Amino acid sequence: MTVPEWRVKLPPGVREPFEVYINGVRQELGSDFRVSRGELVFRHELVQQKLSPWAWFVGFWGIGTYKRNDVIDVRYEVRGQPMLAHALPVQPPSERPG
Repeated sequence: MTVPEWRVKLPPGVREPFEVYINGVRQELGSDFRVSRGELVFRHELVQQKLSPWAWFVGFWGIGTYKRNDVIDVRYEVRGQPMLAHALPVQPPSERPG
C-alpha cells in the first residue's frame, strides 16, 4: 500500500537553498517534506479551498467561512535578490497523473 503524497511544483528558477512555509510556519526538509523532480512532496494532508462565486461574493462583504485553506510559500533568492512564491497550488494524491 502506498502512502498518499501531496505535491507542490517549485517555480522555475528556484534553487537550493530555499525555505518552505505552510500557513506562515517554516517546514523542515526531511522531517516535513522532501524534494523530487522539481516538486515539494508532503506526506501529510494539504487542503486548498476553491472558492465558488457565491463564497467569493460573501467573503467580499467580510463574511468568512473559516474553512481550512493551506497556503504554501517558498522563499528563495535569484542573483542575491530575495523572492517569494506565494500560495502555490497543491496537487492532491487523487489528481496525480498515472
